[in-house]
This record gives sequence, C-alpha cells and structure tokens, in this order.
Amino acid sequence: MTSMMLWVVLVVPLLGTVLGSGCVFLLKGQIPPRQNKLLLGLASGVMVAASVWSLVVPAMEMSAGMGRLSFVPAAVGLAAGMGFLLLLDALVPHLHLDSDKPEGLKANLRKTSMMILAVTLHNLPEGMAVGVAYAGAVSGHAGISMASALSLAIGIALQNFPEGAIVSMPLVGAGLSRRKAFAYGAGSGIVEPAGTVVTILLTSMLTPFLPYLLAFAAGAMLYVVVEELIPEGAAGEHSNIATVGFFLGFILMMALDVALG
Repeated sequence: MTSMMLWVVLVVPLLGTVLGSGCVFLLKGQIPPRQNKLLLGLASGVMVAASVWSLVVPAMEMSAGMGRLSFVPAAVGLAAGMGFLLLLDALVPHLHLDSDKPEGLKANLRKTSMMILAVTLHNLPEGMAVGVAYAGAVSGHAGISMASALSLAIGIALQNFPEGAIVSMPLVGAGLSRRKAFAYGAGSGIVEPAGTVVTILLTSMLTPFLPYLLAFAAGAMLYVVVEELIPEGAAGEHSNIATVGFFLGFILMMALDVALG
C-alpha cells in the first residue's frame, strides 16, 4: 500500500503538468489574457491553501508540545524556505514569461532555455512539499496522514494543469514547434518527482525536524506565489479575474484537504 501511494504522489503531480502542456495541441495562439489571469489566480490559490492546510498547520500541530513556542518551527521553516528560493532566484539564470530581462547569474543561454529554467524553479518546491508530506505520513506523525499527502498531490496536480498550459503556449510564441513546446513544458515537471524523492530521503534521516521541513516547503511555495504568480495576475487590466481565480483555487484546495484528510 505504501509503495503504491509513493507512485501515486510521484506520478499525479507530473500528470497535471503533462496534460496542461498538451493544451498546445488544442489551442491556437496564446492563451487569452482573461483566461490566463484566471489560471494564474487558480494556481496561486491552490498553492497558498496547500501551504496553509497541508504544511504549516500540521507543522504547528506537531510542535504543540512546545506550548507558547509551538510557532517557532513553522516560523523558522517558512523563513528558510523563502530564503532558499530567494537564493536560487539570484543564482539560477532564468527568464519569467512576462519579461524580456533575464534574472540570476549571467549565462549564454537561449530565451526558451531560460524560460524553462524559470518554470523549473517553480516546480521544485511543489515536489518538495509532496515529498515531505508523504514522509510525514509514513513516519506515523499524528499531524499528517496519507490522505493529506494524497490531497496535496492532487491539489498540486490541479494547479500544474493551468501552469503547464501557461508555460507551453508562450514557447510556441517564442518560435518552438508545438511538439517541442509540449516536450519542454512536460519535461519541466520532471523536477517535481525528483524533488519528491530527494525530500523523502532527507526527511527519513531528519525525522525530528519534520515540522521545520513541512514549513520549509510551504515557505518555498509561498515565495513563488508572492514573487511571481500574484504580480503577473495583477498586472494590466482585469486583475479582479485573477483575484476571483485565487479564491476559487483556495476554496477548492481547502475543500479537497478536508474531504480527503
């Protein structure tokens, strides 16, 4: 049962990215601005809700024995996760989808390569989140169950679908064929199961630090939301569409966590 669940949490999030990337074969041209903002909002809402209900809350519940200081592991983990993504953002050369100015260290890379690296940075904390949740469930901690890990994997897959479409469609606009855009978009999701496996291995060796690791994954995901997804959704006209999408995504993930958890 445990080994089957491992395969589920590895494959389900990746499947969301693959299916979303497949939209390049169904849609012509770029995603219309309003739909794009709705998708950005949905992804943001799912990631924030997943961070809160599936990661931060269990981290604080596991630390309840610390009394009034039970918030410390969650606070330290959140700050560390944010710092980790901030460091990667500063070091890894990448290009955001709505920008022409590369970020990170200077490198002689093509525009499409840097766009893919930007998406890879986003997918890494999601894989970490699923990995640490699964490891927490396997370790038998009362704060997190296998159902919670499953709901997190499904939630990540749901937000990966629009993210896969948001990634692949601009690659077509950048000059790639639809097949290559699909391959690059789907391939960008490979980092998620890789991050999941690495995190599971690390967590099994660092079980006492599980609350910190849960919050670490949450901090990394929240960094992605605040640093990029929300600003992209709020830019230009019809920002209220992204706001509506955010609430829909948050409510969907919250309901999923409670229903399966």
